[in-house]
Amino acid sequence: MLRRAMFRCGQLCSVEFDLRAEPLYFTLSSSPHVLHHAHQQLFGDCGKLFSLHVQCENRIEKAQTHAEMKHKLSSRLSRDCDVFEASSFIPDVENSVVKGFFIRDKSTTTLSEDLLNTLRQSERVCVFSYKREGQYCWQELWSPVNQVEGSERQYITPAAAAEHHPSTLNIRNSDVFYSMDEAYKVLQECTDIIPESKEVLKLVDEQLETSRDDGFPVIVIEGLDATGKTTLTEALRESLNATLLKSPPQCLAPFRQRFDSEPPLIRRAFYALGNYITAAHIGKESLKAPVIVDRYWHSTAAYAIATAVGGRVENLPRPGSELYQWPEDLLQPNLVLLLTVNPEERLRRLRDRGQDKTVEEAELEINQFFRLKVEEAYKRIQNPACIIVDASPSPQEVLQQSFSDDTRGKVIAGAVAGCQLSYAGSQRPLSSL
Repeated sequence: MLRRAMFRCGQLCSVEFDLRAEPLYFTLSSSPHVLHHAHQQLFGDCGKLFSLHVQCENRIEKAQTHAEMKHKLSSRLSRDCDVFEASSFIPDVENSVVKGFFIRDKSTTTLSEDLLNTLRQSERVCVFSYKREGQYCWQELWSPVNQVEGSERQYITPAAAAEHHPSTLNIRNSDVFYSMDEAYKVLQECTDIIPESKEVLKLVDEQLETSRDDGFPVIVIEGLDATGKTTLTEALRESLNATLLKSPPQCLAPFRQRFDSEPPLIRRAFYALGNYITAAHIGKESLKAPVIVDRYWHSTAAYAIATAVGGRVENLPRPGSELYQWPEDLLQPNLVLLLTVNPEERLRRLRDRGQDKTVEEAELEINQFFRLKVEEAYKRIQNPACIIVDASPSPQEVLQQSFSDDTRGKVIAGAVAGCQLSYAGSQRPLSSL
């Protein structure tokens, strides 16, 4: 049976050819079309061209196979091979994106063919090649020996850019989760292949329903690593006699290394459930005292969106998109402070720490596009939105700045007043902060 092409007639296709610009868009047709200049740069006479993708209905198997394929392409191909993110999709239709890779091999070796031949042995992986004749280029199913019988030529046809970057169509409940049930289902589907999933789900099940009614205020401190979150959260905890919580919660620490090695679908579901566990802890603790939270849903969503969306800041979902809306079933804080410092100061602080970095922390250092996307995604999240605080000055000045705005002042003053009522004599007055 002929395998389904990644780039299909009737759908829009894209290749992240230049991360500084928008993707290169095209469609396929049964008749030849002259390539535009930009398309000639990608499909030109400069090597062997291939595309490949995962064809699988099971989303867990599909995610894992895609991740394995990406790792092999990045680690085994020669330096003369360029690998670009690619996709086929129906514009404006959620979950219509088929993700894959486009390979341009300028080497004289057979490394790419050998690897592709190994990958295509799996029933889940489809490989296609591209041929050039004059000003035309076409796609056909690839075989290392002969042309595949029944494989028709489909010609590359330049197309106008899509209104929205294709990666934004698959974010909902794949990269960012907007309900506990959706994240829970992912880990349920993983229990046979990831035994730790059962233990994580058990932890989630043990949490009681969260409600806050007339509890004390909850203040979340957000920001990139080395922006001063720990310093400010400790200062607020002491000043307000508050409870300090962190997301992900400590109970998930034994599982983080395992889930960090999984593809985005599984990894993001794991961290999404961590937010719901943190919410349960907030609900309990805020009945007794103000609660300070070191990171919460804003971080989960901002990093996930920035990772999912390739290239420039302009590729992010537009401001006001529903993708930036807080999940309806997740406990909301009263106040969210986003700490910012200039990139040079943040890097200096990271060097002074001398600690091991996560993959995303390392990416922030070397990839300016990624850092800018994370920062912008933070600022676009709504209900509640972040209040930006410049964390470059001294810790005392940052603490004072956190109290400077009327809205912030009322929230924090309310926390102080409540604490003084519940813990008479144990609370410093607001004027002393």
